[in-house]
Amino acid sequence: MGTAETTVLVADDQAMIRAGLVALLSNEPGLRVLAEASDGDSAVAAVRRRRPDVVLLDVRMPGKDGIAAAQEILAETDGATSVIMLTVHDLDEYVYGALRAGASGFLLKDASPEELVKAVHTVAAGEALLAPRVTKRLLQRFAALGVRDARSELSVLTEREVDVLLEVARGGSNAEIARNLGLAELTVKSHLYHVMQKLQISSRTQLVILAYETGLVCPGQDNARPPRQVSA
Repeated sequence: MGTAETTVLVADDQAMIRAGLVALLSNEPGLRVLAEASDGDSAVAAVRRRRPDVVLLDVRMPGKDGIAAAQEILAETDGATSVIMLTVHDLDEYVYGALRAGASGFLLKDASPEELVKAVHTVAAGEALLAPRVTKRLLQRFAALGVRDARSELSVLTEREVDVLLEVARGGSNAEIARNLGLAELTVKSHLYHVMQKLQISSRTQLVILAYETGLVCPGQDNARPPRQVSA
């Protein structure tokens, strides 16, 4: 039985870069480029028409920028479409804005073709992916922030759901979380679904942000479970 194709939309205002991305992804087995767009508004419109699995969005585009477009796309598709932000800039406001918008990945345009293809497959599988130096900068930012009170925000979760959230924040894939917690992978997916529903969060990266902002995990620490503050 053949593997289902992952469909992709590419949005970048620079025609040469856009053409290169389309050519690269079109030649990759298992991927199919449905459409391309030159700005945020046309990207949102194309997503409404074509419903791709993954959207590659340039952060800086004329009119509606990539972050605003990502917010619309994720709201429009209720998280069924994953977004990867692609940019030459690794500025903190872009990274943080993209992740808060619900993007599943953030890659710099100097990434290799192999890294880009891997990113598309990774987010299509429901995982999250960040460029390594972007991750380092993001963790440094969280280390400098005060944390929010986790009690009210995380109290809706069961103990097992907090376990899963902690593993997600550590960067574990569903398979790794299943191994670490002694669960079936389908059970992990079910827990993740309920965590996102309860916290009203639409992406894995937003879960990571919440875990850091609430102090559930801290950059550079072993990140063992904090004192119990959640429901049984």
